[in-house]
Amino acid sequence: MQRRVFASCGQEAFFEGHVHALSVLGGAPRGKVRYDNLKAAVAQALGFARHRQESERWTAFRTHWGIESFYCRPGLEGAHEKGGVEGQIGYFRRNHFVPVPEVASLAELNEMVGRWDLQDEGRRIRSRARTVGEYFAVEAPLLKPLPTELFETGRLFTPRVDRYSQIAVQTNRYSVPVRLIGRTVRVMLHANHLIVYDRGQEVARHERLSTKAGSRLELDHYLEALIRKPGAFPGATALEQAKSAGKFTPVHDDWWTAARAAHGDKDGTKALIEVLLLGRHMSHEHIVAGLATALRAGALTADAVALEARKAAEADELAASTPAHVALPGPPGRQRATVTFLSDWRMSHLPADTRPLPSVAPYDQLLRHRRSGGAPATEGEVT
Repeated sequence: MQRRVFASCGQEAFFEGHVHALSVLGGAPRGKVRYDNLKAAVAQALGFARHRQESERWTAFRTHWGIESFYCRPGLEGAHEKGGVEGQIGYFRRNHFVPVPEVASLAELNEMVGRWDLQDEGRRIRSRARTVGEYFAVEAPLLKPLPTELFETGRLFTPRVDRYSQIAVQTNRYSVPVRLIGRTVRVMLHANHLIVYDRGQEVARHERLSTKAGSRLELDHYLEALIRKPGAFPGATALEQAKSAGKFTPVHDDWWTAARAAHGDKDGTKALIEVLLLGRHMSHEHIVAGLATALRAGALTADAVALEARKAAEADELAASTPAHVALPGPPGRQRATVTFLSDWRMSHLPADTRPLPSVAPYDQLLRHRRSGGAPATEGEVT
């Protein structure tokens, strides 16, 4: 059995769960697959036998993957038709989700679930002669081959970007770059995330909200507007969400406080926003390291942070490329913070000047010339 955890219970999760399971199994079952009467598949249960009016997207999806559906009877009449599945779900929950695992993201949780599924292949169900994995090895060659083309499991929306640089998708709001205000964009909604496209290019990606009337704002989307109006930065909702997500760290806050004390609120906030703009081409970890070094040295400019972040990146690249048995240069322990300013760094990277020093000897000969009248030429006078 292949399991997957999603942030929502919508049709996108239903489809993506199928894609994951079929891809891991390596084929589609040739017999009928039993389903409960969930809304993601069944639009209406007709009043006789097992006939169901399926949703159009589900019909297209299962036809694409070659799945033949079999719907259980609703209520107590069909309780015995899916007892094995319910029992296995209960076993997995009791053995792996009690107590509830603590993870940082759904991706981490799904990695754990994948490992547990592999472990379950060695399990024997009751007194059966073979393990779960051994039984599947017998059935695997009987599966139908999977189609070569993938089916788009996400749902497409085309919202308009409002004046707050946000779009509305299923009662929730998500931010996009401010340059897109007033434009109509394409949104592909998946089970755990959504992607925003403008003219075929990805411009934003968010984790999907599972609540209603919520908002997910990315601070980076507002930086161009905030650098023109730095007074709006301290009270921005996007800043609060960045702090909650750990993207705006206490190191950012300390450097910002020092910059405002040195340059004033307006210029100090502008310097911080310039530092945040570095995140578009530098990693978050290196920028935080650059902020910490610059703060210890009292270098409160974006150029100094950029240079220290580059030095941190170069140090990481050197460490990654150096064998473990080779000692890296530099004494151990924490050193005193030193900062090289950008102008000095540029001068130090210029090629060596091998030209000889200039000489003024030819001009000194002019001083020995006399005027036609016999009087010596004064200094600085040329005849």
